[in-house]
Amino acid sequence: MTRPPLAPLLALMLAALMLAAPSALALEGDASAPIQVEADRLDLDDRAGTAVYRGDVRIRQGSLLLTGARVEIQRNDAGRLTRATATGERAYLEQQPAPDQPTVRAWGRTVVYHVAERRIELIDRAELHQGGDTFDGGYLEYFLDRRVVQARADAEGVDERQRVRMTLEPEQQDAP
Repeated sequence: MTRPPLAPLLALMLAALMLAAPSALALEGDASAPIQVEADRLDLDDRAGTAVYRGDVRIRQGSLLLTGARVEIQRNDAGRLTRATATGERAYLEQQPAPDQPTVRAWGRTVVYHVAERRIELIDRAELHQGGDTFDGGYLEYFLDRRVVQARADAEGVDERQRVRMTLEPEQQDAP
């Protein structure tokens, strides 16, 4: 039995990752922008539905950027993306929600994007910036649809307790 070339499978998996990004957290042109991947190594297991990139991984499509020392992409039996996990000393995700909104920036030793739930987990040294608002802690969850943040000082995967800190900028009021 002949195995299909890897390039089309990789392109399909990356397209699924980027196209699955919620429209509420993406510029209109992001889905049609080219996908650029840089890494030192790739291990693809088509049967398991995983692609693991290692070595200063950088994935970009439009305003979306995902980086880490290691990025693992998982898909289900139907071939749909279920989760993308970036790990490293400071794994990073950023995206501009809309032209008139500031870029969302997120860091952690682990950054997990759950596609079906439209949720981002930031684990250990977690940090989230949106405009002037910042959230820090051992563990942060950001719910994309509801724009809700949940933060904890410690959780599974957090090396040591990291108190939750938050800075909220007041909304600018129009002058009368």
